[in-house]
This record gives sequence, C-alpha cells and structure tokens, in this order.
Amino acid sequence: MFITTESFKYRGEKGEIIVWEKIKQLFDQRKCLIYWRYPIFGIKKKNRKEADILIADFNLGLIIIEVKSLLIDQIVSIEGHNWNYRNFYTPSASPYKQAEAQLFSLLEYLQQEPSLGNQITAKVLIALPFITSKQWQIRGFHKLASNPPILFQEHLLSLETIDTIIFKTPPIIKGKKINNYQWNLLLNILSGTPILRRKFHPVLSQDKSKGKILQKLRNHLHQFDLQQEKTAKQIPSGFQRIRGIAGSGKTVLLCQKAAIMHLKYPQWKIAVIFFSRSLYEEIIQQIDQWVRYFTHQQQTYDKNNQQLQVFHGWGSREQLGFYRFLCQVTGVVPLGVDQTTFQEPSEALGEVCFNLLNQIAIPQIFDAILIDEGQDFMVKNWLYQGKQPFYWLAYQALRPVDTVNTQQKRLIWTYDELQSLGNLKVPNSSEIFGEKFGNIVTGKYDNGINKTEIMSCCYRTPHLIIIAAHAMVMGWLRSQGILTGIADKKDWKKLGYEIEGELKEGQNITITRPLENSPHPLPKAWKKSLIDFNKYLSRQQEISALFQNIHSNLRRDGLRPSQEILVLVLGNYFESFRLQQTIANFLIRQGIDIYIPGSKTCNNLSQENDNNPNQFWYEGGVTISRIHRTKGQEADMVYIVGLDQIAKVENNLLFRNQLFVAMTRSRGWLTISGIGNYSLYQELENVLKQKDKFTLTYSHPQQREIMITEAAELLQRYQLGERNFQQAELSNMNLQKLNLENINLIGANLSGANLQYSNLNRAKLIAANLKNANLKGVSLVKAKLIGADLTNTNLTDADLTNADLTNVILNNTQGIMKYN
Repeated sequence: MFITTESFKYRGEKGEIIVWEKIKQLFDQRKCLIYWRYPIFGIKKKNRKEADILIADFNLGLIIIEVKSLLIDQIVSIEGHNWNYRNFYTPSASPYKQAEAQLFSLLEYLQQEPSLGNQITAKVLIALPFITSKQWQIRGFHKLASNPPILFQEHLLSLETIDTIIFKTPPIIKGKKINNYQWNLLLNILSGTPILRRKFHPVLSQDKSKGKILQKLRNHLHQFDLQQEKTAKQIPSGFQRIRGIAGSGKTVLLCQKAAIMHLKYPQWKIAVIFFSRSLYEEIIQQIDQWVRYFTHQQQTYDKNNQQLQVFHGWGSREQLGFYRFLCQVTGVVPLGVDQTTFQEPSEALGEVCFNLLNQIAIPQIFDAILIDEGQDFMVKNWLYQGKQPFYWLAYQALRPVDTVNTQQKRLIWTYDELQSLGNLKVPNSSEIFGEKFGNIVTGKYDNGINKTEIMSCCYRTPHLIIIAAHAMVMGWLRSQGILTGIADKKDWKKLGYEIEGELKEGQNITITRPLENSPHPLPKAWKKSLIDFNKYLSRQQEISALFQNIHSNLRRDGLRPSQEILVLVLGNYFESFRLQQTIANFLIRQGIDIYIPGSKTCNNLSQENDNNPNQFWYEGGVTISRIHRTKGQEADMVYIVGLDQIAKVENNLLFRNQLFVAMTRSRGWLTISGIGNYSLYQELENVLKQKDKFTLTYSHPQQREIMITEAAELLQRYQLGERNFQQAELSNMNLQKLNLENINLIGANLSGANLQYSNLNRAKLIAANLKNANLKGVSLVKAKLIGADLTNTNLTDADLTNADLTNVILNNTQGIMKYN
C-alpha cells in the first residue's frame, strides 16, 4: 500500500522520485504501508518538515528515509551531524538528526497505545541517489563518527542491495515481533483514527442495556480504511470530488485534508465551506482535533487565523459566511433571504451568488476551497452562464494552481445525491461548470492521486439500517416499480453492493451488501432488532409511544439525552414545524427536557428568531429536529416521527431523500413511526423482512438513474449531447457496444479499455492512448487517429474505412482490420 500525499512538482524532487520508485518495487508484495511525505508537524516550528519516505512494515517496523538530491560537490563539509552546502536551496542541514526527530515525533503517537509502547522497531536512513559510495569515501566522509546509514547511487540499482542495507541498518529503537492486532493499531495511529473514539462516561444501568453496550463499544477503534487514508492526506494538484454514501466519513476526511494543507502550507489561504449551519461546531471541532493530532498538541485551530477559515455558505450579519465574505471584500451590499425570489435555501443562495457574479469581478483570494455537502449547493434556477452560481463563485475566488494552466484550481467538494433535500441535480463537473469543464475530475493526477474518489464503506450506520435506507430511498420493493437507482453492476459495486442476475427489465435480481462495507460493531454485541417500525391510529398515540420509549432510554437504558437520543420530524416546512412543536410541548409536560436546534436554552419553543443558529445539541436536553437541520449530525438512538408525511407523496424523491437522511443519522438503533395506513408502510415492512438480502424483479428507474462510475457518467453526458471528452481518463473501462459517434477523445487515455463493437465513427482520437485496448469489431469509419498509440491493441474485425492513421503506432497490433 503506497500513498503519495501530493504530486512531484519541483526539479529537486528528481532524486526522491528515483528512491520512491525503488522502494515501491522492493515492498510491492510486503505487508506494509508506505508514504511519500507523511505529515509530521510535531517538531519545533523552525525544523518542521515531513518525512520524505515513511515505511511501516509488519516485519521491519518503522523506517524513515531522508532523501537528499545532492551532488558530491554541493557538500562543502560535514561537522558532526550538520552538513554545509553550496549551490543548494539551503546553506546547511542535519538530515540524519532531522529524520531522527521525525521518527521520535512519530513514536510519541504510539505511546497512547500501551500495546505499542517500545514494541515497534524503528530505523532511519539517508538516501543520496546522485552520490556514489566511492565519491563519499574520496571525501573522507565515511570516517566521520556521525556517518549515518546511507543508500548510495549504486545501491539503488539493485533491489536486493537496498533490502540488505535496510535490514542491516541498526535500529534506533529495537522492538519486538508484533502481531496482527498491534499491526492494525499501528495503521490506525498513522491514520489518526484514535481521535474518533468517543469519550468514556459511566453508565448506570443493567449489563445488557443499550447504554452498557455502548460503553463497551466506546473503546472500539475505527477500522483502518486505505481509501479514506489516501483521500484525507493527499493534496491534489487541482479539482477533486469525493462522492461517498452516508456515514462514509466525508466530513471527517475533508477536515483532516484542510488541517494538513494548513499545516503544510501555512502561507496558503484556505476556506472550508458547508451548507447546514448546525455543522459549524462539528467542523471547527474536527479541524481543531486534526491540527492538534498532527502537531502533538503544539497547535490548535485559531478562528482568528485568516489563512484557514470555516464558512457557512451564506452567513449572517452576526457571522460571516462565504457569500457575505466575498461581498465584504468586493464592497457589495449583501442580500438577505427576505430579498430573494425563492425562500427555499439552496435556490435563495444560488440567487444571491448569481447577482454577485453579475455585479462585480471576484478577486482571486484563496489557494484552496473545500466544500462539504456539495449536493445542497446545487440549484435548478439562477444558472450563471450555464454554471452553478455558488460553485462558480468559489472557482472565481481561487488562485490558479500554476501559471501554465490557469484553469486548474484547487476546488474540492464532497457529495451524496441521495442526501439532497432541495433538488435532484447531481454535482458532477459538467453539471457544475458546463461542458467545457466536463473532464476536470476524470482520471488521475501525478503519482496516482485520483481526481474523483468514490467511498462505499459506511462506518456510522449499522449494516441492516444502511441497507434499509437505500432500499427505501430508491424504492427497491415499491409495488409500482423502482423510482431511482442504478442500471449497471459496476456502479452498484461502487455503492458497496453486489448484484446477482441481469439488470434488465423483468429479470429477477438479488441485491446484497458485503459486511465489510458496513463494519459497525453493534450488530455483534446486540442480538435483538436494531430497527423498529410502528404505525398508530392517531398522532397522540404516536407521540405517547415516543415518550414511553425515550423515558425507558433515560431511566432503564442509561442513555444520555444530548447526542445519544435524537427525534427527527419528517414533512414539508409547515407540517414538520407544527409536529415538532406538538412533540416538544408533550415531552416537556411529561417531564422530559427537550432542545429545539437554534434555541438559546432547553424547553424554549419560541425559536422563531433563531437566536442560536449554529447549535444543534444542548446538554441535558433531547434534540427534536426537522430534517433540514440534521445534516451531518448523528445519535445512538434515533426516532423518526411522521412517516405519514412522506407516505402521502411516496413517489416524491426529495421526500424519500428526507427519510434516507433521517435513517442514516443512526449510529445504533432506529425507530420509525407514522399514523394511518399507506402503501409505503407495507413497503417498509417488506424491506425490514428482507434484512440484508433483497430478491426483486428489476425495472428501470422511473424518475432518475444514478451514475457513479466515470464510464457511466461519460455515457450519460454523451446521451445528453456532450461530445467533448478531451484528455479523459478512461483506462480499463468497459465501453463495449456503445454509440459514441463523433465523440472528441483527443489525448484521452483508453489503455486497456473494452470498446468491442462500439460505434466510434468520425471520432477524434488524435494522440489518444489505446495501448492494450480491445477494439474487436469496433467501427472507426472516418475516425481521426493521428498519432494515436495502438500498441498491443486488438483490432480484429475493426472497420477503419477512410480513417486517418497518420503516424499511428501499431506495435504488436492484433487482428485483421478493414482499412481503405
């Protein structure tokens, strides 16, 4: 497992690339995790520097390799551990002591786990890829007492020699052979997951109660996830989107990414933006935790530091948001919600951003902007020159990553379209920025940093609940047919599911979710049901039952009211507001303290003025929230009230999204209730009976097809009329039997792609990479393949009539092609 935290971009990194590539070859089949530039910031500020190469190996322990791309003549002298240079970026340094300090800083992390303290073997080496051992000896440096273990130029020619030198390097810490448990702990500490542990508190209840079960699980260390680790620590060279299902850790990794960017490049101006105001405290707390973790508590997040700012998308008079900040910078008077045409939050924000873009040029202020809840910034109206106004405002406020490609900017956004409560638009690049920018998040940057990450593993919500939530939001068992869903097995897999059978109309399919994709530990500790559904004859019965359940949670289960119990109210704005008030009044009368998000205190129902808009929890009170406030929040025991409000309009996807958001707030138990009798109730009961294996008759989604993989997205964009896919990253993709006539694939990477029997007539494939592609039976009539690389390509029965094959590379091309 190899992680490059950012792209190689400086000439001085040539030597590091040489060493990095050799280390990757040497450790390719080993049980290890290896970083290029692991973020270690816990040393004194003046010496702060990341480890060039950090190796965590099951058998060898921790190894730091400090790489110096020096020529022998650039080393003037060595005095103790200090090396004096000439014609180098710094006059002197202590490479071994620096790497040693990084190692000891890293070992401090391990002390927090008793089973790792002094157990991990640790070594430090220097790599000099442009200096030979002979040159070193001629200068007499090998005779110095401070002569460190070194990988010289000739050593890097042999993997066996590198292995021998690393093995024989004397350890700074002589540890012991570790077991798998210790290895997993080590991986988790490198990733920083210990900060995600919940605080321990005593529980006064019976041994098998919910509270006691949670108490035991609080010591559970989050499972190491390589994809999360890569995504959080990598700094892309431009755009990046992170698509993840509910509970996959999108907000956590976005905050870690922002913290690492800030620590690594303190001169950068960075903005972290989100949609729901109740996330202010959560995001600030997360960033603060990561800053503390990677600096060994030497630094904290400073709200007054203008280099790293946390913004609500809009903001208010009392608290500057992103839109208001840009208004302030440009001298434009900001608009309020009451001055907009649409009162719906997303549309209103889109309108004011549209107006600002029309009024004035936006200055380039930021070096990186990270957007959470990306789906909630999408609008149907107020498109600015065919672009989403909020995203285009953010884009305009960014400085280019480099002076050569001024369109490339470091804009990063997360999203899950199933959690959209405002509209059904998906924040893919062409939807956000128009066709011209359609390929900005396709493929990879240097060193394998993905422009798009798709996260399918759910850590927050237990296995059966996340499955039930997906079944309900898409309508898997809906008697009238599926409303929204996925029509490709690869896309299902990207969502974390396996499909048996053919996804064809009227065919039987079986949907399962492997346990490793939702590894919540609670189902192993709690053998009873985690989901309950109850229907009542009247609202009074429903609310009375809610009270009895919460009373039992507090008195018998030992649950705490704040952050462990959450009541969510479904429905449109007015219906949910009335029901929220009714529930709150009843619970207060029964002696249960409640909290309405945005209020100043518990049991305060007059929160019309929204005096405390950022607050979602209040110590001692059970939060009762409408669904729009709950984005990003979670609780152990979640009650969803008013399912009938959704059932009345069960074919409304946005209302189903409400139910999905509500269900996935649970990190433990879930109770859903409603009044009356509706077809949706029977659907939910059937879903709960199926548990984790769904057999159904497939029907094409009636209202919306969800595209997840890049190949599926490409086809959708093509069907909508787009033809420009220049430089697209489509390697190893299955694109067989598609009509892609007139498509522009100039410079695209199609290596290993399966294009069997596809129609590429008049396609532009100039300078395209088609190495090892399967073009059997493909039609390339009048296609332009000037300079394309068809090495090892299968062209059996391909039709290249009147195609332009000027300068095409045809090494080892297979098959007989029709060509005039």
